[in-house]
Amino acid sequence: MIDIHSHILPGIDDGSKSWDMTLKMCHLAIQDGITHIVATPHADETHAYSRDLVRHLVTELDHKIGDQLAFSVGCDFHFSFENIEDAIAHPRRYTIAATPYLLVELSDYGIPPQVSDGLLRLQAAGMIPIITHPERNAILQRRPERVLEWVEAGSLAQVTASAVTGFWGDTARRVAMLTRSQREAGNGIPGKRPAHRHTSASACSPAASR
Repeated sequence: MIDIHSHILPGIDDGSKSWDMTLKMCHLAIQDGITHIVATPHADETHAYSRDLVRHLVTELDHKIGDQLAFSVGCDFHFSFENIEDAIAHPRRYTIAATPYLLVELSDYGIPPQVSDGLLRLQAAGMIPIITHPERNAILQRRPERVLEWVEAGSLAQVTASAVTGFWGDTARRVAMLTRSQREAGNGIPGKRPAHRHTSASACSPAASR
């Protein structure tokens, strides 16, 4: 099982704070049946994204863990005008490994009508947007049909495994199940603990290449 959305690299965003925490997260993932993790630190106005730094940290993590887990480079891409323009100019700077799959995080505070055009622009540049955990976005919880429209237009949607089991509440679960019942990306199987897994079937095979 592959976790395509993780904030596992230490000190690079609001995820892991140290190598000790990172290694503990990895061991929990192994216990949950995860075999491959894509490191996806934020790329937003608060956290500058450096592909070279992410590669360096992933290589170091790989050396620390050995053959217990495989790792790939990715990004949690904040859907902003500046990021979209940079991604179009550099289509593989933010995607998962050498694949066209791009994790896209939408704002919890506002989703303008231009989102549809932005997603289509990314697709036209050769990327496949994956909308991350839409079931946990309060705006999309009220308008889940927007997610289905984006999926129909060629994007994918990634749901958090623990949302399917009800960890995030009834509304998140209902939206997650609605999303999965259509054309889905996320079908992660939750582990024994309420870990916030982001496993995605659609990106599994391509993600194996760094």
